[in-house]
Amino acid sequence: MNGNSITEFSQATIKKLDSYVYILQDPRDSKIIYIGKGTGNRVFEHVQAAINDPKETDKLDLIREINKISKVKHYIVRHGIDSDVAHHIEATLIDLFTNENFKMLANITNIVSGHYTKDKGMKSVEEINFQYSKSPLRLEDIKHNVLVININKTFNKSCYEDEKQIYEATRKYWRINEKRLKQIEYVFSEYKGLVLAVFKPFEWLKSEVRKRMYFNGEIVTDQTIKDMYLGRELEIKKDRHIQNPIYYILNKS
Repeated sequence: MNGNSITEFSQATIKKLDSYVYILQDPRDSKIIYIGKGTGNRVFEHVQAAINDPKETDKLDLIREINKISKVKHYIVRHGIDSDVAHHIEATLIDLFTNENFKMLANITNIVSGHYTKDKGMKSVEEINFQYSKSPLRLEDIKHNVLVININKTFNKSCYEDEKQIYEATRKYWRINEKRLKQIEYVFSEYKGLVLAVFKPFEWLKSEVRKRMYFNGEIVTDQTIKDMYLGRELEIKKDRHIQNPIYYILNKS
């Protein structure tokens, strides 16, 4: 069978399902294309949206492409669970199938990552050790003026211990308040809430092409500074719900 033969559940089925986690599969290559959670007939709504909604998204466009020659397959991974458990399972599956080492198994079109991904999501053993081996870094622990740069989108985590890769992912290109740069003593390279590296910038320059700032500098080797900051989780980001990829912590005038 190239796809599912039903487009909705019976009411008797819905009563038994409770919350559930589901996947959509491309029958042409057997790759998972979407992971979600829901109740009722949520699992079928994506295909219906592809038919009835003219909006263009990666997910809907892929479903339309499949529909030309086949039908999307729908699977229920877990059911009869409460919503919080469904969140965890959904996040676990998204983490797994979007991970660089396993993405050949899927072609995930989820726009938003799963719940709990940042704190409890899939990580290498090096990342886990890095995350939990040191105490959280509180605002009062930061004794220098620092610029924090989040590199979640620019860093290849397979290069977790490659200082050059971390440096290149951190140094460019950013919209930065140039007036504040004279105050900055160190740049924190933040990855998933952790201080992955500390750099000492020598100079700040503006890219003529991108019209954004970048720095030249070096990784800090001073053991005192490394002990103060490296590998610690930035509590300030949680406390202030910071979303921007860069932010300033200015504690000295």
